[in-house]
Amino acid sequence: MSRMDEKLARIRSGAYTRGDFMIADAKDGDMGGGVRMGGPKRRADGTPDGFRTRRDYLDGIRAILAQDIVDIMLVSPSNLELLDEEGAFGGSAVKPAIRANETSDIWGGIRHASYTRQRSRPHRSAVLDQTMPRDTSIAGEAGGTDLGLYSMTFNNELTDDLATLEAFKAFRAEAAETGFRYFLEVFNPNAPHDLAAEDAPSFLNDNLVRSLAGVRKADRPLFLKIPFNGPRALEELASYDPTLVVGVLGGGAGTTRDTFELVQQSERYGARLALFGRKINLADSPLRIVELMRRVADGDVGPEEAVRLYHDGLRSDGIVPSRALEDDLQITEAPLRH
Repeated sequence: MSRMDEKLARIRSGAYTRGDFMIADAKDGDMGGGVRMGGPKRRADGTPDGFRTRRDYLDGIRAILAQDIVDIMLVSPSNLELLDEEGAFGGSAVKPAIRANETSDIWGGIRHASYTRQRSRPHRSAVLDQTMPRDTSIAGEAGGTDLGLYSMTFNNELTDDLATLEAFKAFRAEAAETGFRYFLEVFNPNAPHDLAAEDAPSFLNDNLVRSLAGVRKADRPLFLKIPFNGPRALEELASYDPTLVVGVLGGGAGTTRDTFELVQQSERYGARLALFGRKINLADSPLRIVELMRRVADGDVGPEEAVRLYHDGLRSDGIVPSRALEDDLQITEAPLRH
């Protein structure tokens, strides 16, 4: 059993402790971007030096796996195939997961494109039975995974939102047929119709609950992944139905203080996992930031102290930080400033 499954079992049984808060590394940027998906390379003095290659990206994933702190590693199906060929998950307690669909509103890494400003459209490249675990003759291990992320975005436009729900229904049928498990991501509207910004959190919560009302237990997601829209919205959803395990997504890179505040505040207001992509991948030291995310989730250190420890770690590693300490101590993301 993976560490994720062990923690989920305790959460669902009512035996949750802060040590059961899950951390996922979302290394699926290639599903929404192109050449720049790996993030910028930096020289020893901190100045940019082009972009990381696919090989750099895979090596970064392997380093996080070897650190053995995160509970879930989310990757593209093509990168999972390569990592399996290299034996990256062999014997690991980290659960591999794939991005099972890529709606058009995540295609933000395509240079010169305007997809993210247009209403989200459903799209899915992954074929589920091709990603399911398969028996091998190598040490009795299995490649592939039975877990994936499915994503939806509602924009208050009936035709588009119905298409989103029909695609979700078709995905659930295929997942049930293959024995594939999933967790469900719902984004804030990316191009809303007749919807005020302040109404987006309740619009999201209601659409999420309504979209699962017709779904039987066997076909429901293992857990949810939603934006942190402030304490009230998170607490509302987390307390509405205790069978729904709620997680938060990381959003933009932000400051290091934003990262640690998001972990602490989401746990406090009912989330049971954090799934961060850019906040880990674009950090000056992904390994240091993951280590301190775990300590913040466990309650060992607070967000401000964690930022200072992070900068101490950068100095000891000989890494020039991309932001001065005082700048990195600032909370810059509005939902965290309540």
